[in-house]
Amino acid sequence: MNWYKKLNQYFPIEEMKSKEQMDLLLKERGDVYHKDEGPHHVLIYVEFNGFVFVDYLFVSREARGQGLGKQLINKLKSKNKPVILEVEPVHYEDTDTEKRLRFYAREEFQHASKIGYCRRSLTTGQDTVMEILYWSPNEADEEVIYDAMVTTYRDIHKYKDTEIYGAPFESVERTLSFEEERNENILKPFILV
Repeated sequence: MNWYKKLNQYFPIEEMKSKEQMDLLLKERGDVYHKDEGPHHVLIYVEFNGFVFVDYLFVSREARGQGLGKQLINKLKSKNKPVILEVEPVHYEDTDTEKRLRFYAREEFQHASKIGYCRRSLTTGQDTVMEILYWSPNEADEEVIYDAMVTTYRDIHKYKDTEIYGAPFESVERTLSFEEERNENILKPFILV
């Protein structure tokens, strides 16, 4: 099975970029947009000067629990810059969301609880609320993470959106927000003391 089919079967449709957009990013933005794949994983990530953004991380069911996810995250951490990603809030009927949050808590990610993120899917027309997690070697504050998310949304998520989808994604200002009041830390239940 090819890498896109693996991602498409695992991630909800409203979170997926089209194959066309991802192929264009890999071809035209290969300076920053990267694909790392193997028999049991697909890692799509963006590396800018100041941070790394994980666009998709997939580990096959048969390889879970064997340390592959940890190896892939450590590869990104070794770049010695903040590593940022989007996750769904926990849905207890979907046990994978809880497992993902537990994994990222073990890997010392933090919840960027001041960042609001709601993206409208051009495929479904539905709003999708996501949470931002990050790991930082130098304790970056959430404003730095917010600025990185603005760059990622503008330069990667919206890349040629009108050309590819026939309509633009919402503006950065309608999608991302920064609030001084902290939201509940979604990783708190998973942090081992």
